[in-house]
Amino acid sequence: MEFYTALAIPILISTLWLLTANLSRSSHPNFTRKSICLLIAHPDDEAMFFSPTLLALTNPDTGNHVKLLCLSNGNADGLGQVREKELVSSAKILGLRGPEDVLVLDSPDFVDGMDTKWDAEKVAEVLRQAFSSQSEKKGGNEDAPTATIDMLVTFDRYGVSGHPNHIALYHGAKEWLRGLMKGREGWRCPVELHTLTSVSILRKYVSFLDAPITMLLGFLGGIKASRRQDQSEGRRQALFVSDMGQSRQGHNAMTTAHKSQMRWFRWGWITFGRYMVVNDLKRQAIG
Repeated sequence: MEFYTALAIPILISTLWLLTANLSRSSHPNFTRKSICLLIAHPDDEAMFFSPTLLALTNPDTGNHVKLLCLSNGNADGLGQVREKELVSSAKILGLRGPEDVLVLDSPDFVDGMDTKWDAEKVAEVLRQAFSSQSEKKGGNEDAPTATIDMLVTFDRYGVSGHPNHIALYHGAKEWLRGLMKGREGWRCPVELHTLTSVSILRKYVSFLDAPITMLLGFLGGIKASRRQDQSEGRRQALFVSDMGQSRQGHNAMTTAHKSQMRWFRWGWITFGRYMVVNDLKRQAIG
């Protein structure tokens, strides 16, 4: 009896994993044929936090074109040039089309560090220069707002790990889009902003087991929103759960591409960290 119980447990766990991975694919039907930018602070953020999102959005069947914008080269330990190359290698593993879709900045405005607070307005200016159309850069706001991307993905206001560089990206993204929509209250924002949801420390280290929890919380949140007739953009949620093969790709992006960052504690993160397997994004209202 004990033998069959021991045999059933991994089978049930594997089945639950595959089930939630398959169910999650139906939660984001509109993420197709879009120009998308993932905005990160440091090389390895894309693998440690966003690999489920990237693997889903870069799937050739979606027809998406995904780009990656990293605002620092992670030069805190003097490895900036090494980490830039590692980021390009990781991006390839995670499905980006080529090195031309990876942009890494090395600016004194964005120094890597837990004790460094980036200016949200400077983050917004980088986004404006990168993705605002030429007419927007000239300052005209008589016509509908335009941009060269359809969707921007980044951290939420808590930065997942509480890192101030992560948090600055959220505020900078909101600042850029608010500027884009200034004086255009009757128009729809041309760029959807989706942020990665921060969770508690307990949920952060249960790997794929957090997927059903996230699905349940999203379902209950949807019921509450419908009762309040709350259809705000900030309530819209997408869930990405990597299957076993995709999970291995995410792990490889860290272990084979970001070799300079593979210290002992990283192994705990890539083994048990829910963000290596589960991502839930919320679309943010711009205002």
